[in-house]
Amino acid sequence: MSGASSLEGRVILVAGAAGGLGSAATVACAQAGATVVLLGRKVAPLNRVYDAARAVGPEPVLYPLDLEGASPDDFDELGQRIEADLGRLDGLLHCAAEFKGLTPLQHTDPADFARALHVDLTARWWLTQACLPLLAKSDAGAVVFAIDDPARNGSPAFWGGYGLAQAAQVTLVPMLQAELGEHGPRVSGLRPGPMRTGLRGKAFQPNTDLKAKPASAYAAACVELLSAAGAAQRGRIVDVLA
Repeated sequence: MSGASSLEGRVILVAGAAGGLGSAATVACAQAGATVVLLGRKVAPLNRVYDAARAVGPEPVLYPLDLEGASPDDFDELGQRIEADLGRLDGLLHCAAEFKGLTPLQHTDPADFARALHVDLTARWWLTQACLPLLAKSDAGAVVFAIDDPARNGSPAFWGGYGLAQAAQVTLVPMLQAELGEHGPRVSGLRPGPMRTGLRGKAFQPNTDLKAKPASAYAAACVELLSAAGAAQRGRIVDVLA
């Protein structure tokens, strides 16, 4: 996919903006002209991404929120704040993730299992649901789910609730698009190759993980799917190998 797509004048919400892919995509979206709303749990990392995005594009907006503890009402309030303060929302990029490390299912702590399913699936859907009315008002509204593929790493074993949430999103993308129809907001999934991020570092030793690429290698693909150029990928899961 090419990275030449424009987001000039668009408002893009990035969930997990302080993470590996989230931070790289935030800067790329700002560079493409978007006003980016940075959603994340910790203020200090968000501030660093804010500074990087502001240096290359329009001034971003900070919105600290812990997805694990947020309720549907909290997400509805977020949507209302974006509309009141910015007047529009053109794209939503899901990069927030929860992963404790490789563990056999039978030995997984029940709370860790539930937390991974919630942050990696339920909270993503609640946020999407809250944003759909605003996205429907845009002439190019788009939702992009960043989806991991544990099986690509050689085995689907030991990925627990995180792995199950990834599989569920592969089903969610075409299901939601079929319900929204061809004239509703676009829904797609971005399945990048191995990325050198903190999350991946919990499963692989960095000094032996030779296949992993910097998260910035996939940022242009995020921009393209969020832009009007991503219309060709409506309802699809897009595999991107840097």
